[in-house]
Amino acid sequence: MTVPLLSHRRLPVSAALIAALAGVLAPATSASAAPAAIRTQAPAPDMAGIVAALESAMANGAPGAMARYSGPEGVRGRAVGVRDRESGAAMDTRARFRIGSVSKTFSSVVLLQLVDEGRLKLDAPVNTYLEGLLPDDRITVRHLLTHRSGLADYTNAMFEQTVPGFEAVRNRVFSYQELVDLSLAEPRTTEPGAAYAYSNANFVVVGMLIEKLTGRPVADAYQRRIIKPLGLRDTAYVHPDTRIKGTHVRGYLHPDESGAPLVDSTEQTVSWAQSAGAVISSPADLNSFTGALMRGRLLSPQTLEAMTTVTPTDGTNTRFYGLGLRRYDLSCGTRVYGHTGTVQGFYTYAFSTRDGRRSLSALANTSNHGAANTALGNTLEAAFCGKKALPAPAARSTAPSGTAAHVPLPAERDLPERH
Repeated sequence: MTVPLLSHRRLPVSAALIAALAGVLAPATSASAAPAAIRTQAPAPDMAGIVAALESAMANGAPGAMARYSGPEGVRGRAVGVRDRESGAAMDTRARFRIGSVSKTFSSVVLLQLVDEGRLKLDAPVNTYLEGLLPDDRITVRHLLTHRSGLADYTNAMFEQTVPGFEAVRNRVFSYQELVDLSLAEPRTTEPGAAYAYSNANFVVVGMLIEKLTGRPVADAYQRRIIKPLGLRDTAYVHPDTRIKGTHVRGYLHPDESGAPLVDSTEQTVSWAQSAGAVISSPADLNSFTGALMRGRLLSPQTLEAMTTVTPTDGTNTRFYGLGLRRYDLSCGTRVYGHTGTVQGFYTYAFSTRDGRRSLSALANTSNHGAANTALGNTLEAAFCGKKALPAPAARSTAPSGTAAHVPLPAERDLPERH
């Protein structure tokens, strides 16, 4: 059975219900969660700026990169470099790839649909549904989705040495319980609810909750609740199959040793991540997914309000996290919602404006090279802020043609990296 998409009709919601869903996390902010009542003219995407960002990702170690923008102006795609170093096949915006932690937003949507159906409460202890799983009954479902549980991220030890760590798990199949046990073997990072601390363990437990409450594999939940209703033809969860079917991008992992050859990391089970990072998709499907999510096609208004209620992830006051969802505040004032993704050989960005009218997905086929990830993130500024006026001649910078003098922050990390 396919879960029907929600109607665009907005239902009346009591203030008390919204408050209950939004929780009492401080310093949470939801003031920008709903689209503005007065719509201003959005800038056209700066396609030259997008290409400059993609080329910068290549200059920083990616064999290729691509981006796809969709909005009122239509669909525009750009690609540079190669998707396969051996064959020399050019990067292709129609190709599939591993989306890494963008999978967390898929998992969060499924779990929040179960909240909408009354089968789960955000502020209930996880152990209410998975009896005895966690050592602290104070850890709630909301704490998992906001990375405030304090559960240690087992991937820090797993990938302490990047390539040897990857090769040790490339073809391994883990159970969810094994991954949770790896986390629980390490000290917790915070008291429940005290602070943001990104951990893949949180979304492993989310996968366990989905399977417990639905009685079906998480792959079935993705298919029935998101993939089929939205017509995402290139999106799949094939764990533990190691292959990416059809036209796809090959991923290349940078070793820790400077100058060492890239490692083709395309084929792997991604069993070390599962519901935290094992989804495969394409630029078009990611644009459709984030756009539909923001337009309210997957969640009720009050639950989407809760999902987009955010707290800071750092001290910049520009980067935030909601329920399995990042918010980035760009230099032009535009706020975009989505997720970043890192899995061996692939960096991904998938974001939309809060009204769902404009979306961007971008990929670079490398990892363990943070400068490439940071460069790829500049596609967001170009896509959503448009072309910026050049500074006065005396103050002009050495930024590439078509880009602004905006100085990007280092990319947020979804996996431990050495470069």
